[in-house]
Amino acid sequence: MSKVDQEYEKVAKQISYNVANKVLPMDKLPETLLEAYEGLFNELVADNANVFAQAWDALPGSAQKLMTKAEFHGFYIANAWMQLSRVAQEIADSADSEEEMQNNEYDGVFGRLAEQSLKECIRKLKKARTDRSMFNSFKQVMSA
Repeated sequence: MSKVDQEYEKVAKQISYNVANKVLPMDKLPETLLEAYEGLFNELVADNANVFAQAWDALPGSAQKLMTKAEFHGFYIANAWMQLSRVAQEIADSADSEEEMQNNEYDGVFGRLAEQSLKECIRKLKKARTDRSMFNSFKQVMSA
């Protein structure tokens, strides 16, 4: 994706924040986690590999009509953040020490999680076309 415009980024960020805030109180996150969230947001909204853009373009028109691209992008970013947070906590809980965490191979985990999250979000959006409760759930978690 080429550089996103400010309005697109603003919408994606607000939706992402709203969705993530339903699970993790964003205003109570430590500064280091907020920085991690910002880094993840910036990387995924930039979509330098065009993974999100290609996935969006491949969606049926009926799915694209349910929400804007920026809204769906924000929803996806929040889901990727929540999955990454969960896995990071599992890694931290299972490691006896920081040295053990550094010795284990976690390369590529982020990329796989982001890809998995995108596939899951696409599946949910497609289902929301015919499942009104799923669509209502989307709207509910995306609201402030």
